[in-house]
Amino acid sequence: MKRRNFLRATTMLPLLADTISTNSSFANRNIHSNNLKNVRRDNPPDFFYKPTDAWAADFIPFYDNGVFQLFYLLDWRNIKSHGEGTPWYRVSTTDFVHFTEHGEMLSRGTAAEQDLYVFTGSAITANGQYHIFYTGHNPYLRQQGKPEQGIMHAVSDDMVKWKKIPADTFFAPGNIYEPHDWRDAFVFWNEDAKEYNMLLAARFKTGIPRRRGLTALCASKDLAKWEVRERFYAPGLYFTHECPDLFKMGEWWYLLFSEFTDLVRTRYVMSRSLNGPWIIPERDDFDGHAFYAAKTASDGNKRFIFGWNPTREGEKDNGNWQWGGNLVVHEIQQEKNGELTVRVPQTVSNAFANNVNYSFTNSVGNTKAEDGSVILQAVGTFAASTAGKMPVTCKITATMQFEENTKAFGLMLRSSEIWIKHITSGLNQKKTGSCLTCGHVTGQKCSIWQN
Repeated sequence: MKRRNFLRATTMLPLLADTISTNSSFANRNIHSNNLKNVRRDNPPDFFYKPTDAWAADFIPFYDNGVFQLFYLLDWRNIKSHGEGTPWYRVSTTDFVHFTEHGEMLSRGTAAEQDLYVFTGSAITANGQYHIFYTGHNPYLRQQGKPEQGIMHAVSDDMVKWKKIPADTFFAPGNIYEPHDWRDAFVFWNEDAKEYNMLLAARFKTGIPRRRGLTALCASKDLAKWEVRERFYAPGLYFTHECPDLFKMGEWWYLLFSEFTDLVRTRYVMSRSLNGPWIIPERDDFDGHAFYAAKTASDGNKRFIFGWNPTREGEKDNGNWQWGGNLVVHEIQQEKNGELTVRVPQTVSNAFANNVNYSFTNSVGNTKAEDGSVILQAVGTFAASTAGKMPVTCKITATMQFEENTKAFGLMLRSSEIWIKHITSGLNQKKTGSCLTCGHVTGQKCSIWQN
């Protein structure tokens, strides 16, 4: 994806009782990111992985030989010490709890080369090799009348040593698309057409500026020369369709992309045919505001979605969002009508094996606590009850019930005991009927995570 400063969040954030500590980093600080080679980080577990002394963005998942290989964009946020640009690094995992770091995969180019910033793409196996198709981004090239972005190609025999093939680089056709928005290649084999297809984030040259985004389509027989085809999906709704992803589950095809036109989130559309028409489901996202650049991978049985959650300036809840942050993984579930929901991967849920004692105390308003539950009565007013201090890293499972005409309710995380200081959030039953934190329908169990 294209690096940018995220807008200050305007939606409220779900919160719950006082934390023991505000430190949310679970990494082993004895490891330096520049020298990572097959380093296993599992004590403590990295439920929300980030590289040491750096940040991660745009994960590119790839399942190979029983292991999820996660390429990602690494950003040190320190040009003075580390230079400009973003390389690709790689971690691997089998359970989304323990990660092995494999170091740098694709290095940055120079300020004179196309791939000063090695931006998002995809990884596949074909013709006995591993292939990466990635975005070469260089903002200095625009000043020379050249495209900032081009699609580039690299190959490897072992997924460790990669050889870039500059001759395969290609750019947006200038008569149709904007030359500086041509990125995030997703490559797959089209069995019906007997060819490789590539989906890209692109923008039309004409039209309403904030609505020119589309998912472009290219085709190739040999993975070297690509022909630009008719648009794949262009609803005229968003500034751009970043980080496209495509998969089939059952009878349905699903196209994913991320947008920042009005909100910052990953969306999807669905169709019974690869050729469309594409349907926008009632709820077309997977998580809350800021789960971004999410892409999927399957182990042949279950499919998971890998996105990142941004950090905030000054590590404060009201700080501006920053580019890059921590990995967030969900398991995708398909509902009976074909629409998609997500849940915590079972391996992650199983890692939380120790129960934490709690009790509801320090109530405000009309409340009644008994047997580990609490009843709140707040007709035309406010009621709340704390459940005590929570560990830095924990899983919260709750069953919530509400009466008809309830306007809002929910859980508050990291709140103080001075209720006026709470940053409150909850569930707007009339608007969505689902939990803002994890998206599950109310009345069912939902797991809420603190990062």
